[in-house]
Formats: sequence, C-alpha cells, structure tokens
Amino acid sequence: MSTSAVQTRTFFKHVNSFIDYRRIVYEVSEQTVRSNLIDINLFKKYLKEYNHTTITGKAVMDFQMYLKKERKNTGSSVNRKLFSLRSYGTYINILDVAGSEKLPFKDIPKIRLGYSDGPQAMTVDQVQTLFAQIDLGTYLGIRDYCLYGCMYYLGLRAGEVHALTVQDVDLEAGKCIVTGKGKKKRTLHVKDEIAKAFTRWLSVRKYFKNSDTLESMFISKKGNAVAIRTMEDNFQKLLAASPLDPKFHVTPHTLRHSCASHLNDKDTKILVLQKLLGHGTPRSTEIYIHPSDERIREALEKLPAVQYVTRLLKTKTVKFQKSGNKKVCLKVSKSLRI
Repeated sequence: MSTSAVQTRTFFKHVNSFIDYRRIVYEVSEQTVRSNLIDINLFKKYLKEYNHTTITGKAVMDFQMYLKKERKNTGSSVNRKLFSLRSYGTYINILDVAGSEKLPFKDIPKIRLGYSDGPQAMTVDQVQTLFAQIDLGTYLGIRDYCLYGCMYYLGLRAGEVHALTVQDVDLEAGKCIVTGKGKKKRTLHVKDEIAKAFTRWLSVRKYFKNSDTLESMFISKKGNAVAIRTMEDNFQKLLAASPLDPKFHVTPHTLRHSCASHLNDKDTKILVLQKLLGHGTPRSTEIYIHPSDERIREALEKLPAVQYVTRLLKTKTVKFQKSGNKKVCLKVSKSLRI
C-alpha cells in the first residue's frame, strides 16, 4: 500500500475546495465546517511532527493512538476526526487524485461507543441546584439562566443556542423555531419556566452592546453572539461554584441529555423525544435516554418474584433478620415450610 499511497503534500492540496463544497452543496453549518477543518489540520500537524510522508494505514492508526494516549480524546471524538478525514478522502478520490483510491480511512473501524462510566444525565435535584447558582440579580445571570434553560427545558444543542435569533422566538404564540444539524428547522413550544426566562432576558437584552443591530438571541459583554466556547467555560465555572460533585464529566450537553431523560421518566414517547431533540431516527434518541434510579427500581418491583416476596413480607409470612455472622437472612414462618 505504501508504494502507491498518497503523498502528504498532495493529500492536503484540496482542503479549501472541500470546505467550500461542504458549505455550498451540502449546506452544513459553520460549526461543522469549522470542525472538519480543525480535524484535517490536526492530522496534517501530526503527520509533520511524526515524519509521516505518505497517508498509510499505519499512519492513520498511529494517529488514533496519538489521539487516545496523548490528547486523551474520547471514542466519539476520535470517530468524528476520522469521519472528517474519510469525507475528505472520498472527495479527493472523486477528483481522481492519484492514489486516493488507496486511502485507508474507510478500512479503519469505528470505536464502539457506550456510556461505560454510567448514566450521563443529572437528576432533577442536581439540575435545580445548578440553576439556583445563577445570579438573577445581574444581567449576565439573567442571560445565562435563559441560555442554559434552552438546553434543559427545550433540549437544544450548544450550536442551536448559538444560532438562535430574536426573531426565532415568539412568546405570544409560545413557539420557538430551532435550526438544527443540516439546517433542518423544528418548532418547539415555549411555556412555563423557559417562557419566564425568555421574558426576563428580552427585557434586559437592550442594555447589551449592539443589541439593536445583532440578530443573535444571546449577546456577550463585547456585543457579539455568545460563543460556544464561552458557554462551555461559563458552565464549568458555574458547576465549580455549586455544591454538586457529579461522578461523571458534566458539560452543557449534559443538560440536553437530562432533558431527554427526565421527559422519558414522565413516559414521554420516544417519537416525541425524537422530534424535540431534532434527531433523524429514534435510534439516535435512544442514547440520550438514561432511566433514573427510581424508574429502574420501579421496573424491578414489577418482577413477579419480587412482588411475591413483597407480599410475604407485608403479611409477615417471611422476615429479614441478622444471623450470628452478621449476614442478613430470610426467615420463613413454619406455616410456609414444606
């Protein structure tokens, strides 16, 4: 493969036209285009630093190892970077770049994902505790409460919050138009707590620089649309100032997971959740659903054997008692013995 592999200097010649093609033909979001470009440039930097002169299978697998070991990337982050490279490789293959048909990206298997660290959703109490840390006595606090409220009460992605405009929200009609991945639009209902949050924010938004000319719903102190990185940084500061000590990595995206999980606990149908979250298929929605401990307990209590033992305990036909070796034993009354 190495003798006919694409040279690195040839491989990266068409990046700009690839980005333009993605932006114009497929109308992908600027955030996605920016991510594609960052992924490709990172691969370029890696190849140069580790003296890879051709795009071989070994070079790509070494890149995966580098992402996992040196940069501590998650499996999903590694997969995303490989997807960017695979898309670019397909593009230059269509352009008939010499040797591009030998590019190894499509042969590299995806990293299987799963929530091995436990459920990635906060409890209702944790969410309430986090939001209680936001100072509603300040303009920035009012803004941030509404901003993060969009993620929890409406289940929006950070990129969707960033793209939200003042015109997208109609409080009189109680509706919000959200532009999701692939510029797909969906309409969500705005009521109760998030409606109050929008009302508070829109009443003070006028005090921010450029509020009269900027279409973006959320404005920074400098008069620009609040950047996604700013959302993430402010969220971590908020989390650090709270009494919460979650056992998993919490990010703004966790609020979206929590929204889906809490609605699932209220028996919201998965097709409704799919519509709310803007997913193309229910399968994408499934990974967002993390049943609470209470729901798991309720499910276990429906098992016939568990129900039978519960009835016996209630009628005192059986009871738990400690034995001499401090173990808890089940004591059965004489009337039930065979």
